[in-house]
Amino acid sequence: MYPVSEAFLRAVQENTRNYRWTGQITTKGGAVYPFVYKDIVKGSGYITAQCCGSAEIELGTVYAAEMGVTLFSQIDRYTLEGAKVRLSYHLRLADGSFEEVPMGIFEVSEANRTAHCLELKAYDYMLRFEKSFNGFETVGNAYAFLDLCCKACAVELAHTQAEIEAMPNGTELLSIYPENDIETYRDVLYFVGQVLGGFFCISREGKLELRKYGTQPVMEVKSRHRFTSSFSDFITRYTAVSSTNLRTQTAEYYALEPDDGLTMNLAVNPLLQFGLEETREQLCRNILNDLAVVSYVPFDSSTIGNPALDLGDVLTFTGGQADGSQVACITSFNCKIGGKHTLKCVGKNPRLAQAKSKNDKNISGLLNQIEAGKMGLFTYTNAKAYSLSKARCAVISMEFASSQETDAQFIGQVMLEISAAQVERQASAEGKVTVPLPAESGGAVDSGEGNGGVETETAGSTDVEVDVSLPVKWKEDGRVSILAAYEFDDNEILSVYPEETFGSGRHILSLYYPLAGIVQERMHTFRVYLSAEGGEAAVPAGGCIASISGQAMAGATKNWDGTLEFEEYFPAAMLTQKQCLRPAEERLAVSWPQEKAVRHTETFPKVITGFTGLVLPE
Repeated sequence: MYPVSEAFLRAVQENTRNYRWTGQITTKGGAVYPFVYKDIVKGSGYITAQCCGSAEIELGTVYAAEMGVTLFSQIDRYTLEGAKVRLSYHLRLADGSFEEVPMGIFEVSEANRTAHCLELKAYDYMLRFEKSFNGFETVGNAYAFLDLCCKACAVELAHTQAEIEAMPNGTELLSIYPENDIETYRDVLYFVGQVLGGFFCISREGKLELRKYGTQPVMEVKSRHRFTSSFSDFITRYTAVSSTNLRTQTAEYYALEPDDGLTMNLAVNPLLQFGLEETREQLCRNILNDLAVVSYVPFDSSTIGNPALDLGDVLTFTGGQADGSQVACITSFNCKIGGKHTLKCVGKNPRLAQAKSKNDKNISGLLNQIEAGKMGLFTYTNAKAYSLSKARCAVISMEFASSQETDAQFIGQVMLEISAAQVERQASAEGKVTVPLPAESGGAVDSGEGNGGVETETAGSTDVEVDVSLPVKWKEDGRVSILAAYEFDDNEILSVYPEETFGSGRHILSLYYPLAGIVQERMHTFRVYLSAEGGEAAVPAGGCIASISGQAMAGATKNWDGTLEFEEYFPAAMLTQKQCLRPAEERLAVSWPQEKAVRHTETFPKVITGFTGLVLPE
């Protein structure tokens, strides 16, 4: 509920009330058109919003609120595209003053003109998130995803980072991989809302707000406050959640004891697809704990109205056929300007859900979306900036798999900001210099023909041309060489080392490598290392855009459960000159499929034989 005074709560429940509505239209050009209650055509104004569908409670929803109004106004409708409309409700209190309750900020989508009126239809800022999501591989916690969406769509977030991270699953590291159903930023919000166990809406101040279902009533609705009402004879409760795991091709099921309520189906959430089994279980159980508070009686009621009520507010109904000991939640409302306020709570009957099987169901075939000849595409972009120097830096790291043996190709572009070192240049400047000499009276002057001079006699003087050569030195920007190295499945590709030379400024480095003989049903890794000689280079965040494409590419494999990597750094001072290929730090790394429980020794060409990685049997 919007925070209002106690005097407002008392006045809004009186049998009679004195109120008015006001508003303001602000065009994109900055023109402001205020309007008052008498400017609104009677019965034309409404505000409707919802956080669930028409049948059951949902998580992660991102519904937009709608506003419609008809005004006695002569405003040019062609100037109202994208204009903002602010509405406010004013209620007179017992002391004679009026208390204002903002009803939201809406952006005009339709403006129609009649003979004397202007019809407006507008939606809140939720529609701004209907922008195409780039689909790149992204990693971060829930706040990072929300901050990314809000900045990309120009909507302010109503929560601080500390508030989001204090929620269950708020600090967990989440990943989005290209094989998903995400198309817009609104889809991203939907999946993040599921992970956080709530739903999204736009607050009355125009900010993105996450709300959760609660149990504490904010208001009692008595029989004298209701025109009509209908209550269900059951209580909607949730005692389990189900989430589809694409890697194992099963529907994972987590329940409370006793498991006698409804099951919330989270379907295929891309943020819940990767990680250890224990981590997935903890994420799903945290969602279940947030959902377990739901114990609502579905209802549909037409009331005298309280514009301060919001989606997610818990109410108690007393009098008539209502059971005052139970609570209900507002999942949708329709507030008529100057009319009735319709409230609704949806929900399913848990008794009807008992007939459904709650065992794990095999969803084989869900991954079989890869048809013969269908191209698969894995994309990547870097989340942080890199500084390049003589030491190698991994700027691109991609993981992919294939459902059958195939060939693929890697294509990438890296944006570079080059700072070349100053280079001293020198050369010889050669030319002729004319030296005027005073001529002697009545004679000529020796021009020094033995030194290449040429004598020219004029009246009163003699010009002598002399060949000269002078050394010249100056400094200028040098050239920076960017060297690339490829690594496939932790093995450096020794046959190809692309190199490009740039001057200072911004440049694009293009990379390509064909990947032949991809082994089926195995997770592969491909990395690109860059180094700079002759200066420095910087790669900004988002400056790396890369893709791996090929036929029969799959998002996961049957036998793979992740990659284990161990790294150890040895300073050059610890190795003799014969043991070091370069004076820089060397890295030892080894990775193996988890299902192989055999002894294995692997040597590395970067270091002397004897530095090995051992895979011990389980």
